[in-house]
Amino acid sequence: MPDFQSWVTGHQHRFEDVLRRLLPAGDVAPQRLHQAMRYSVLDGGKRVRPLLAFAAGEVTHAEPERVQVAAAAVELIHAYSLVHDDMPCMDDDVLRRGKPTCHVEYDEATALLVGDALQSLAFQLLSAHCLNDDAARQLEMVKLLAVASGSRGMAGGQAIDLESVGEQLALPELEQMHIHKTGALIRAAILLGAHCGKAEQAQLVALERYAHCMGLAFQVVDDVLDAEADTATLGKTAGKDADNDKPTYVTLLGARQARQMASELHSAALDALRPLGTPARRLQELADFIVLRKY
Repeated sequence: MPDFQSWVTGHQHRFEDVLRRLLPAGDVAPQRLHQAMRYSVLDGGKRVRPLLAFAAGEVTHAEPERVQVAAAAVELIHAYSLVHDDMPCMDDDVLRRGKPTCHVEYDEATALLVGDALQSLAFQLLSAHCLNDDAARQLEMVKLLAVASGSRGMAGGQAIDLESVGEQLALPELEQMHIHKTGALIRAAILLGAHCGKAEQAQLVALERYAHCMGLAFQVVDDVLDAEADTATLGKTAGKDADNDKPTYVTLLGARQARQMASELHSAALDALRPLGTPARRLQELADFIVLRKY
């Protein structure tokens, strides 16, 4: 079995080729829109959600060719959310993944359409490929991503985030916001990867718990990094949450206690994986990576 870094690098390189193939070519009409879609998705990001999908697929012995399509669907939803989040009507940011944001490189109208088109393409992928031999199970997979993306998931979490600017939320309220805004798509990536194989109920229960812990831990670490890392390291504007007067785990708990919370969530995530044994090794290593990352 390859070491973790080799596993990550190999999957990232192969997955980039998958995305290049699944996205519309830049010379196909409407060219500007397709070029902007490719600009927003390709050659950037850690691909954490696809890696989680591949790792969960190993638990259920899923075929990598199936997992890569599900992972692409999740990553397209994630990319669309970043394009829209960066727009002037949302967070109004000019830097993402070390390069100008989509609305800066192109224009606001194009950025809006990029997000719309990426979201549609995600569901096209889930419906156009055979990801599970049971059609009913595949339909549930489509529903899973739809809920994770919508008002009861990521979009709803973003709405709460916008409403909370200038407010001091209690810890349960902050957690509820990020269970939706960040955690829902991380959960979807893990469960979609698992559903590409023969997932047993006990496995899904363990993966649900792991996903809950890692979704929150990911956001806690993000908040700490936003407060402490620099723009060059992050590839996006550092200190943006503080500048926008947003409630974060750092503003609520302080950096030290926020790190402790991330550590506790990390431990709980690893505990959730214990019943899954050796096939969950990559999920364990990804938990370490997510909590200990520097960007």
